[in-house]
Amino acid sequence: MQRIKRNDTVKVISGKDAGKEGRVVRVYPTADKVMVEGINRVTKHERVKTSRRGAQEGGISHVEAPLHVSNVMPVCPECGKPTRVGSKIVDSKKTRYCRRCDSEF
Repeated sequence: MQRIKRNDTVKVISGKDAGKEGRVVRVYPTADKVMVEGINRVTKHERVKTSRRGAQEGGISHVEAPLHVSNVMPVCPECGKPTRVGSKIVDSKKTRYCRRCDSEF
């Protein structure tokens, strides 16, 4: 069972964006990384190219980069605080729960 899933709200606990909250857009389980909306924006330089219509494309753009899963902490929807995630079996299904307030999410 994964600790963090897509569409979870997470809080960044270390790095340049520490303290910010965002929604998980994508999870990379093999690399232990997550992509968070609006967090870890990096500058990307793209070569200027000419399109078929003659317009110039390229330049400097800002894109989101993945964060390591250990640098984020899920926010409990019930109590609204960053929490550790536990897992328990309910009705023969494994579910995640908040270790602070014991509510499932």
